Amino acid sequence: MSRLNFRDATPADLGFIVGLIVEDSVVPTNDLPDQPSHPRYLAAFAAIEADPNQTLVIAEYEGKRVGTLQLTFIPGIARLGEFRCLIEAVHIVPTHRNLGLGSEMIGWAIEQARARGCGIVQLTSNKKRLDAHRFYERLGFSKSHEGFKLAL
Repeated sequence: MSRLNFRDATPADLGFIVGLIVEDSVVPTNDLPDQPSHPRYLAAFAAIEADPNQTLVIAEYEGKRVGTLQLTFIPGIARLGEFRCLIEAVHIVPTHRNLGLGSEMIGWAIEQARARGCGIVQLTSNKKRLDAHRFYERLGFSKSHEGFKLAL
């Protein structure tokens, strides 16, 4: 049984989410943790909320927000039209790391993917996050592909 409660994020959670993203970043970011009601955050939140293939989640422990993640359910032609789930923006507050809560968050995400009929769960992690890589490998993820990004 999970010690975490999972719920859909609300606009009131944007300060918490942006704060975690900035605090956890290993690369420079243009995020504005002191402006969670910035129109661009609100527009992004509205787009996520309106898309049935997107879920932005808050994880709560003992009634307090401790983590967040985003799930994207991607339809595809490969593997007989199978959906895949992309797990993104996984963050947990520093004071609650190394308690097994991150494993519970990923386990919950995998169950959501199964429930949606996904055949693959995938994620990316910055090459500088060696601890995160070990964490995901312990959970059964493999480094099967090399990722590429192009900033626009």
